[in-house]
Amino acid sequence: MTAAGNGPRFAAAPVVDGGTPAADWRDWVDRLPALDLSECPALVVVAPHPDDETLGFGATASLLHSRGVDVTVISVTDGGGSVPGLSPEERRWLERQRRDELRSATAILGLDQPMALGLADGEVAARQGELTTLLADVLAARPPGTWCAATWRGDGHPDHEAVGRSAAAAVSRTGATLLEFPVWMWHWAAPGDEAVPWHRMSAAPRDHAAMERKRNATAAYASQLAPYRDGAEVVLPPFVVERLFAVPEVVIR
Repeated sequence: MTAAGNGPRFAAAPVVDGGTPAADWRDWVDRLPALDLSECPALVVVAPHPDDETLGFGATASLLHSRGVDVTVISVTDGGGSVPGLSPEERRWLERQRRDELRSATAILGLDQPMALGLADGEVAARQGELTTLLADVLAARPPGTWCAATWRGDGHPDHEAVGRSAAAAVSRTGATLLEFPVWMWHWAAPGDEAVPWHRMSAAPRDHAAMERKRNATAAYASQLAPYRDGAEVVLPPFVVERLFAVPEVVIR
């Protein structure tokens, strides 16, 4: 990953084109070492948008919580930019719906109600310093070594990368442990891609009950899984969602 991230790679791979098929990833991810969940004293999941907490790390967060680990979800933006061309009033309706979906999804995962910061979707980089300070305050109040799981700094989406940078800076100020999880990497990258630090990646265990909770929680995001209005494209087409279920939840450490 370069300092500039992988935004150009993501921009050059339109979602509607399908991206890397799930089948291409199956043998590759089987090679990854296992993530030892027993090392986690507490978990803070930092999601750029409502749904990233579920799609990127939902099963692992749910599994850890079921084992008695304290889990906090921080949803950074209001998610209002996922559907282009909305009027200001329509965007406010979408933001409210996504907050409701977030609360429903985290409840299905068995987690406590999330912290929703409400930053503007698409503008996280402009608030990165403020976000870093907030995350550092949250992590400083948690046990030493708390896992901070945030979207990867090289994921391609600008908000995902900005959240990852803020999380990395916050961890450097505290005794927390950074874990970065990809979401859109599975779309634009390919097995063995030199832009991905595979040597630092490990795969979380797949627990059947936790995966079922993740699938049900994903279904709560109706605004992203079907056209929001006539003529709009689906934000998360079925092949994107199924690819994220076909691969394990992985982290870069």
